[in-house]
Amino acid sequence: MSKTYIIIKIGGSLLFRKDDKIDSQKIEKLCNILKNNTREEYPLIVVGGGAIARNYINFVRKYTNNEALCDLFGIEISRLNAKLFISYLEDLAYPLVPKSIEELSIAQISNKIIVMGGLQPGQSTTSVALEVAEFVKAKKTIILTDVEGVFDKDPHKYKDATLLENIDYNQLTDLIIKNSSSEQAAAGEYRIFDVVSLQILKRSKIEVMVGSGLNLKNFERFWNGKLDNIGTIISN
Repeated sequence: MSKTYIIIKIGGSLLFRKDDKIDSQKIEKLCNILKNNTREEYPLIVVGGGAIARNYINFVRKYTNNEALCDLFGIEISRLNAKLFISYLEDLAYPLVPKSIEELSIAQISNKIIVMGGLQPGQSTTSVALEVAEFVKAKKTIILTDVEGVFDKDPHKYKDATLLENIDYNQLTDLIIKNSSSEQAAAGEYRIFDVVSLQILKRSKIEVMVGSGLNLKNFERFWNGKLDNIGTIISN
């Protein structure tokens, strides 16, 4: 019988404090929630690059003006962040960070928590999470970020932004395009979704839940089966 997975995308912004130091308490809390797994699904984690990745990317962009190289730096940092989770989870985690779908398929043989970062240039870690979800036939993907869900406009800029509890793929596409100066995010640019991730989402028809990872109470309640929605549900 094949395993059933639930994909958990953890934004890199959640892993560091404002002084750019590792938020060890946040990583411990996330890992401890996932350790207490009474669910039927296996957790498969995809980790973003965060502020540290952007620091590297800004340096590389300034002196090389090479976006592909910037992407590669972001990927390496996201994989390093993934290793933070592996180190804390110890024997519960698959010991290597898969760097391709082929390596992921090998990791699936183990009965362990798989932790990944980026895969290839031009692809956000949200796109990675959705591509991975598609590959392992996950029915649900959780995206933990620094906002409470998907809003009708940027909540960092507009105090009157409204949280959308439910949204379909076409509505999400219209919303993202309307609020973006360009359709494709640059290396290290933070967006919950970009055009690549939207296309994967449409074709895969995976249900996605977006919520805050700043306060993990709702995520913990969801993980323990006590809450159905941690922020926004995106579905067909």
